[in-house]
Amino acid sequence: MQVFENPIRRRLSRRFQVSLVWEGALVGLFAGALVTLYRLALTQGERILRAIVASWANNPVMAVAWFVALAVMAVVVALLVRWEPATSGSGIPQVDAEVMGAMDAPWYRVIAAKFAEGTIGALGGLSLGREGPSVQLGGMAGKGVSRILKRGRGEERLLVTCGAGAGMAAAFHAPLTGVMFALEEIHKTFNAPLIISVMMSAVMSDYVTSQVLGLQPVISFRLSEIIPHEAYALLIVFGLIMGVVGAAHNIGMFALQNLLSRIRYRHAWLRYLIPFMVAGGVALLSPELMCGGDAILEMLMSPQGLSIGTLALILLGKYLFTGVCFGAGTPGGTLFPLVIMGTLAGAIFGMGATRVLGMSDAFVMNFMVLGIAGMFAGAIRAPVTAVVLAFELTGSLEQLLSLAIVSVFAYVTANLLQVDAYYEHLLARLLGTTTDEAHEHWGSHGRQLHSYVVEAGCPAADKLISQIDWPERTLVVSVRRCGREIVPRGSLRLLEGDRILVLLDEHDGDNNERFVRHVCHGTFAPLDVVE
Repeated sequence: MQVFENPIRRRLSRRFQVSLVWEGALVGLFAGALVTLYRLALTQGERILRAIVASWANNPVMAVAWFVALAVMAVVVALLVRWEPATSGSGIPQVDAEVMGAMDAPWYRVIAAKFAEGTIGALGGLSLGREGPSVQLGGMAGKGVSRILKRGRGEERLLVTCGAGAGMAAAFHAPLTGVMFALEEIHKTFNAPLIISVMMSAVMSDYVTSQVLGLQPVISFRLSEIIPHEAYALLIVFGLIMGVVGAAHNIGMFALQNLLSRIRYRHAWLRYLIPFMVAGGVALLSPELMCGGDAILEMLMSPQGLSIGTLALILLGKYLFTGVCFGAGTPGGTLFPLVIMGTLAGAIFGMGATRVLGMSDAFVMNFMVLGIAGMFAGAIRAPVTAVVLAFELTGSLEQLLSLAIVSVFAYVTANLLQVDAYYEHLLARLLGTTTDEAHEHWGSHGRQLHSYVVEAGCPAADKLISQIDWPERTLVVSVRRCGREIVPRGSLRLLEGDRILVLLDEHDGDNNERFVRHVCHGTFAPLDVVE
């Protein structure tokens, strides 16, 4: 079976690729401005919070009044989530669902609600970050541009991806990280036109952010020394440990989410009352644990006066506080707290290494950066993004090899432990996907297994398996979606990002394989653009 491209379609597709570049730039400007305002609002909220906490020592009445204010905040957040349910949690799974075509949230309501919810969360001192909401705000900015320009649904998904990358770039002040996160975690497809479009969006977003907030990254590490090659065996050990830590992080977070979701609440706002009241207690007992973790980061910049035991207690406290905020479904991100936890884990390991092996204390900072990469790779399963993020935080090319070693071993270790990737699990929960029993591995004489990804804009996307004219003696063995296996029945609709395992007949195998590759390969121009 031979497949021929329509020359007119190809011509239009090329024109579409060019138009998507300037559209990506437009999305970047919109997303960059939006996320910059969001960051300013969060910074102001945290500044007010710390001023209030500082006044508690001489005014206990203020503390009581603050707990009342926290209860009011919980009610307001509950009303906002009720008004727009798509804003609960971090927002990254919702963007994944938008790109897959499994969700169609009203972009203007999501932007308004998420902006207000995140600001209230920062004012309340919840252990939540700005990155997840920034990705959702950016994604909705891309959707808004698409709707304003009256683009089709297929092109809209691509612009949502551009917006997600722009949001991540503006949140971390790291454009390459935004590009890689959008491709590796959101779209899960790499092709040159898409990369250029997302890159344009991320660069424009970072430009807008830098004009307002300056050129300094959100987190900046200055490495005075580079770990020598003779100590790289230690990096393998650290990578294995971070894989276990990343898997343990996910297990605990999912368990807390399940536990808090089982509680029967008479009113919806009572669900959010738990993290807000815990935040009030944390502000009284351990204020450094409040918000995303900037205070912890300031402490780690001069770790000489900190003991390993102190760092372990801070790590445990940050983890539990973040888990309560996350498990209750409070709107806000957990990506920045995760980065802080990775930094703490790296500091603990680095201090232990310097004391046991007699290494220089200067290497503790290196292990903090490696901890970020290891946590990213072990928990989120985005090893390439982990390396790029850590590189942009340090600006050190000499560190790339050590970052790659830790990321790869953390990624492999977490996968071998068979723990769901963080955002894949949340996406599966959002979509209501269940884990089917392990399917039988097909294989017989004269047949070969091939793996394909259903790419954006491909002929197979949004179609039932039974609607595709598969070659003779071809069998779809399994469909992997959101990290879970789905039984491939004829009534199953394939979504962008699905990975399918196909059993092909070796006879006439080249033509069959070419056909399946064609129906799964995106032309980048969606059908609704060129028809």
